[in-house]
Amino acid sequence: MSAQQFTLPDLLAVCPFKGSTNPHYFRAAAESSAWVKSFNVLSARKLAFLLQGSSELLVSHAYPYAPYEQFRTCCDFVNLLFVVDEVSDDQNGKDARGTGDVFRNVMRYPDWDDGSALAKMTREFKERLLASIGPNSYRRFLMHCDNYVDAVAQEAEYRERGQVLDVASFQRLRRENSAIRLCFGLFEYALGIDLPDRIFQDEHFMTLYWAAADMVCWSNDVYSYDMEQAKGHAGNNIVTVLMRQYDLDLQAASNLVGEHFEELTERFVKARKELSRLDGSLGDGVAKYVEAMEHWVIGNLEWSFESQRYFGIQHSKVKDTLVVVLSSSEEH
Repeated sequence: MSAQQFTLPDLLAVCPFKGSTNPHYFRAAAESSAWVKSFNVLSARKLAFLLQGSSELLVSHAYPYAPYEQFRTCCDFVNLLFVVDEVSDDQNGKDARGTGDVFRNVMRYPDWDDGSALAKMTREFKERLLASIGPNSYRRFLMHCDNYVDAVAQEAEYRERGQVLDVASFQRLRRENSAIRLCFGLFEYALGIDLPDRIFQDEHFMTLYWAAADMVCWSNDVYSYDMEQAKGHAGNNIVTVLMRQYDLDLQAASNLVGEHFEELTERFVKARKELSRLDGSLGDGVAKYVEAMEHWVIGNLEWSFESQRYFGIQHSKVKDTLVVVLSSSEEH
């Protein structure tokens, strides 16, 4: 395989989870897309890229069980995340932190407002969320907001310096700057449950939690590698990290992602069996949460090949062949 292309690991083949989609997708997607466009917060090029990525389709795969109101809120949130991501991608550490602080401050403080479109977007999402989220869930969600903003700013600082982290340091950063913990934080809201904090202190549960989060992060990175390298942002990607730390070529790093994804899947399945032996001592809501994690993992895989976010108009061909031809900067 030449350096101009590489083969993706066949993650769908080793993922044991069953995918589904939300019946409210078409109505909520149209409304949420219109909602994003109404703020004029992105350039025409970035807005086109956002809409082309079909983020609402990701939400349909990731939260197929959510009732309409909760599903629409999840659509708005993922669109809001993509806006923060697109804006901060072009910023240095200081400015990325400023962008993140707008989001964080609106989420934390009832009357905070700097008059920006991002503040208005965040406030409208927050109003929808607070209509039915439980107090435990919301407290944890705010904690994840803090960690996300800090991690996005750190990512921008590393990008500014051209610094690539080691695997362990990068994984800690990626678990936060990917916003996957925020997305997982919406499970309880979407399911109509509010788990106590002790659940998130349980060893078996957190083994499941981190395995699922890492499956999403590692798969996202290998799928998005071409897009990010074309934009000059490949440093915040596990593929680059693996190449640097272990002196691998691109194909070997891609293969390693596949191997680790399979290990994570096995870890998840084993921990799920251990959790089931606790005979419901953690409560019925935990089983629903675990199933929600499975939906996110398989949903992210399926969406990656159904949308144009990572592979453009070649997404169906890439799904069939798994071959990614590297793009030039002019193509992104």
